[in-house]
Amino acid sequence: MPALARTSADFLDAIHADVWHAHALSTAPLPVLATGDFALDAQLPGGGWPVGALTEILQPPGVHSEWRLLMPALARSGLGPVLLVGAPHVPFAPSLMAQGLAAQRMLWVTAQSGASRLWACEQALRCAEVNAVLAWLPQVRSEQLRRLQMAASEYSKLLFVMRPEAAQDEASPAVLRLHVQPHTFMAQKATSAQTQDGLQIQVLKRRGPPLEQPLQLPARSAQLSLLLAAQHALDRSPTHA
Repeated sequence: MPALARTSADFLDAIHADVWHAHALSTAPLPVLATGDFALDAQLPGGGWPVGALTEILQPPGVHSEWRLLMPALARSGLGPVLLVGAPHVPFAPSLMAQGLAAQRMLWVTAQSGASRLWACEQALRCAEVNAVLAWLPQVRSEQLRRLQMAASEYSKLLFVMRPEAAQDEASPAVLRLHVQPHTFMAQKATSAQTQDGLQIQVLKRRGPPLEQPLQLPARSAQLSLLLAAQHALDRSPTHA
């Protein structure tokens, strides 16, 4: 009975390549946009933020690390608008511009109620010119998120929804869910180890096996660190003394 003697590995190998295996990280049938962090890309299906799907970012109260995570990708997402719906603070345009995101691309919708924010998100996702939608939705139901997920999928948009960490036990249609919080870790600097501020990222949901250990990322992107170092060197030069 040779058919019965086949191993599970043989069976998995015989499955069509387009079928995702739960034991492996998906190659992502959706297009993706690289995050700008190699360590994070390595843990995301396809190697980046999913385009045409909902990404949910959960954070502790008072924490707003979404710009650190999203800036590198947003700067390379195209030339069209990046819509901010219900952002808790006015973005600091000079910093964003220094990292490659033109100020004229940012549109800020100051909707207060949850219903008006959801309406603004749906309309933006249906707009051909919009490249990405960032929404802050502290209180939202799963079926409302599903509507946004469907709109993002239909119109192939980047969609990021920021929610409180308390929502991590709630059902969500998001393709990708991350828990992000500030974290201090030891980094090797030349001949010594130094304390460095960073972000700790736990992948709560992805198309692949669970991530056993959280990711540790620097608090600043590589591009911003280079810009700050260049400015510091310029300030110390004799011509600026």
